[in-house]
Amino acid sequence: MRVPVLSPCGSPLMPTKPSRARRWLEAGKAKVIHNDLGIFAVQLLSEPSDAKTQSISIGIDPGKKYTGIGVQSAKVTLWMAHLQLPFDTVKERMEQRRMMRRGRRGRRINRKIPYNQRAHRQARSNNRRSGKVPPSIRANRHLELRVVKELTKIYPLTTAVWEVVVARGDQGFSPVMVAQYWAIEQIEKLLPVVKQKGWQTSNLRQHLGLEKQKLKKGDAIPATHAVDGISLASSGT
Repeated sequence: MRVPVLSPCGSPLMPTKPSRARRWLEAGKAKVIHNDLGIFAVQLLSEPSDAKTQSISIGIDPGKKYTGIGVQSAKVTLWMAHLQLPFDTVKERMEQRRMMRRGRRGRRINRKIPYNQRAHRQARSNNRRSGKVPPSIRANRHLELRVVKELTKIYPLTTAVWEVVVARGDQGFSPVMVAQYWAIEQIEKLLPVVKQKGWQTSNLRQHLGLEKQKLKKGDAIPATHAVDGISLASSGT
């Protein structure tokens, strides 16, 4: 475990050991910094003697309901997370909104008058915006992007590794494929992105000796998705 460190001007430095961070706080050389991810971090109150940073990568294994994220240096796993995505929650709310909208339209129409005189709305199927991403999938990608942005504020990240989902001819369409390249473009604005495929992640995970739970991928434990995030991050260091 390592504690993120910020310089007096707020730029991320190399993480340090918890014991050293504790000594800095006791001596008044640093202060605690809060962030949206709840990660314990400190900020130095004076300029450090050495501000050099090493290669630190972040790995993202996107999923439909869960996403694994890992932050890895050359020797230490700095952070790992198993994100619970809002896919089901947003989908349920959108269905509820659709039913309420249909109810309002039904109550608005006066069925006592002839059909051609009723207050129907115009057909909107031809004037809808094309290429629209479903709200549930858009919420997934936005959550992943917010987490990456927060991590770039406290870790000196140099590379991001994203597992690209590729369609298979013998299987159905996966919602994970939607907007993944849009998310990659957004992350590329923050740091360079390396794209990997699933079989590459599997080979690297086996090489590192990390075990993955494949029978119950819906379990919210690190063994289902977070280990792939660590494997992806390890390939970028």
